[in-house]
Amino acid sequence: MKNRYRVVLIISALALAACSNNKPGSYLDGSAGTTGSGYEAGSASDPASPAYFQQTVGDRVYFAVDQATVDGAAQATLQAQADWLIANSEYSMTIEGHADEQGTREYNLALGARRANAVREFLTSRGVSGDRLQTVSYGKERPAELCSAESCYSLNRRAVSVLNNVNF
Repeated sequence: MKNRYRVVLIISALALAACSNNKPGSYLDGSAGTTGSGYEAGSASDPASPAYFQQTVGDRVYFAVDQATVDGAAQATLQAQADWLIANSEYSMTIEGHADEQGTREYNLALGARRANAVREFLTSRGVSGDRLQTVSYGKERPAELCSAESCYSLNRRAVSVLNNVNF
């Protein structure tokens, strides 16, 4: 039994060693995939990447109860989204409208649609082509948080911007 264990351990170590690629220019040495600016292409530090958009620019805005009005905090995020989209024309966007669980399914679908359209209108007013923006409403069907408390409801009243690469 001990010999089997040793054989498995040795084979595992050899398999891991064979998978190692620490040659110059590999991602392990930190040089491959980096740009002259020192960030790795496609990473959250790459200003042209979807990861940067999601983490730094912000991919969602929140709304007050029964409202589809873009407030000051949302405007700042959406202005950053517009600037990013203008600089990165290879992406289009689907704007998802969401609502909390209060109210009927039909009401929340309509409210989610109004929220998604408010975001779309803001982005087009800032120079993003409407041809690059689609909207969809999920109403209360896709909550970010599940609980019957205001802390959850406030996170579910949102519009989420999902990037689509148009150069596939």
